Amino acid sequence: MNRTEGLVLRKNVVAQNVDRSNNINDDLDKHHSDDQEEEDVDSKETRLTLMEEVLLLGLKDKEGYTSFWNDSISSGLRGCILVELALRGRIELEKAGMRRRSLLMRKVLVKNDSPAGDVLLDEALKHIKETEPPETLQSWIDYLSGETWNPLKLRYQLRNVRERLAKNLVEKGVLTTEKQNFLLFDMTTHPLTDSTTKTKLVKKVQDAVLSKWINDPHRMDRRILSLIVLAHSSDVLENAFAPLSDDDYEVAMKRVRELLELDVEAESMKNNANEAMWAVFAAFIK
Repeated sequence: MNRTEGLVLRKNVVAQNVDRSNNINDDLDKHHSDDQEEEDVDSKETRLTLMEEVLLLGLKDKEGYTSFWNDSISSGLRGCILVELALRGRIELEKAGMRRRSLLMRKVLVKNDSPAGDVLLDEALKHIKETEPPETLQSWIDYLSGETWNPLKLRYQLRNVRERLAKNLVEKGVLTTEKQNFLLFDMTTHPLTDSTTKTKLVKKVQDAVLSKWINDPHRMDRRILSLIVLAHSSDVLENAFAPLSDDDYEVAMKRVRELLELDVEAESMKNNANEAMWAVFAAFIK
């Protein structure tokens, strides 16, 4: 091979390598672009708090209000607020001590007092932070609900919680606001505008106890576990199961009962357990 042929051959090899490198970079750029699109889709998806999810399950789609006969949702929503604070690392239970006091006998402490970015959460966190001596978790459910005989504790009540959560959902484009005329009074209602969000929420709850069932609460996503327990406590879980076939409904309810029959004290002692979350469960699973 003469020198000219060698140079031509070398140029061809270099050109092939450049082309191959460009193709790889194009593939990487395309892959990065796909990832970016997925992230964008995730970021655009409506993110709801536990309180908003429970309220959404309880709201009648067209009428835009919760059942007048539901007297459980008020305290259930306060439980959601405390679990949300626990999952966001804002509150914790005091140490169990040598004698291992039960979850509901231990006081709630502020772990991190930085704002949670939600008015209701920040209001509850402020109350817990300012209270001396600290109170138990059961006490906080009662205080935040306004269910206390102690007039000094009435200032801790979170007022108009359902209305404030509904307004959050209006801002997120899930609900709208209307005035409805009942016989003796006018009432502000919040009918559903975005059925996609509620459909996804209902499917998420159904899948958690059917197609994606994990027979171990510590391997379940904490949010979905909390949603199931607190939706049941708020008497709105049935709404998510109403569209199911009879067989699926039986399976779903059987698995919910398994979760409700857990030994919460034992579960709270396992590795990486969120004790404050389990304490809220203990207050509702009596």
